[in-house]
Amino acid sequence: MTDLRLDGVSKRYDGGGGTSPDAADESGTLALRDADLTIRDGEFFTLVGPSGCGKTTTLRTIAGFEAPTHGRVSFDGDDVTGVAPERRDVGVVFQSYALFPHMTVAENVGYGLRFRDPPAGTSRDDRIEHLLDLVDLAGMGERDPAQLSGGQQQRVALARALAPEPSLLLLDEPMSALDARLRESLRRQVKRIQTQLDITTVYVTHDQSEALAISDRLAVMNAGRVEQVGPPREIYREPATRFVAEFVGDNNVFEGTVDETTDDRSRVTVDGWTFSLPTLPDTADRVTFCVRPDALSRAVEHNRFTVAVETTEFLGERVRCNGRWNGRPIVLHVDDTIDERSPDGDLTVGFEPSAAHVVDVE
Repeated sequence: MTDLRLDGVSKRYDGGGGTSPDAADESGTLALRDADLTIRDGEFFTLVGPSGCGKTTTLRTIAGFEAPTHGRVSFDGDDVTGVAPERRDVGVVFQSYALFPHMTVAENVGYGLRFRDPPAGTSRDDRIEHLLDLVDLAGMGERDPAQLSGGQQQRVALARALAPEPSLLLLDEPMSALDARLRESLRRQVKRIQTQLDITTVYVTHDQSEALAISDRLAVMNAGRVEQVGPPREIYREPATRFVAEFVGDNNVFEGTVDETTDDRSRVTVDGWTFSLPTLPDTADRVTFCVRPDALSRAVEHNRFTVAVETTEFLGERVRCNGRWNGRPIVLHVDDTIDERSPDGDLTVGFEPSAAHVVDVE
């Protein structure tokens, strides 16, 4: 296992030097900005964010494929910033699988063992057989990669990365090319294998649902910066910034003026409408808060307002309603008694003050 740290890591492409992480010149792209991360031994840690946010650059910097412009990368306290990728004891699974078409499945899995011995007490053939069994591909060693499905090819790539028994496993959007059902099945399998091997794992995805489902902790990234790090429930329930609130799952964000604060409540005006929130600091003048769609209910008597429903989406146990209130987009979830084929109409809903999560106070 490996404890991993990034201290003030920045990466600039095509821009040359500069005296600080933020000093990008006009010809350069600052892909990663002063990133600080600590990833614990045996942890499944996910980097999540939109395209271009810096998550793959972060992974490639950890692997040694990219050299940081500024900052330090360390494994178990040892500085590896200038260490070549092949000397970092890292296994990497790429988005494109990158299997060798002229080799069999077994030869692909055993490729890394050409350069490193298998774990002590294990022969090369036994190691390959064990890994194929681990990824549920037992008996397929003599097949060509082209004879396998996309999910099977991805599992071969995973077994190949694990063959030399690396101390750190890196996965770069490994399921993005697979259909939704197969992604769900494979991510459960990856998590099972990671837990069984107790290997420190860094996983990159743009899919926030996947990140919430599979991670011990995750880092939400935006424009090259780490916006928030925490366990999935904390990220979802207590977003630290407006970006995290809007990126991770559906959310409704409101901005208002603080009118009055008492020992148990604050009164906030949003577009002429008064809401009751948990107590804010006495110095607060303006506040940005969010309310998850599941917290908006027709049965709640507090903080009621009427949403003009524009479209609905039937999701099985619930209906996702998309509408507007005072020109603001609103998303809410209701039970399936709403007819999704007739979306026009108004819904009056409310939310408990405790359901409002504050993301910014001025």
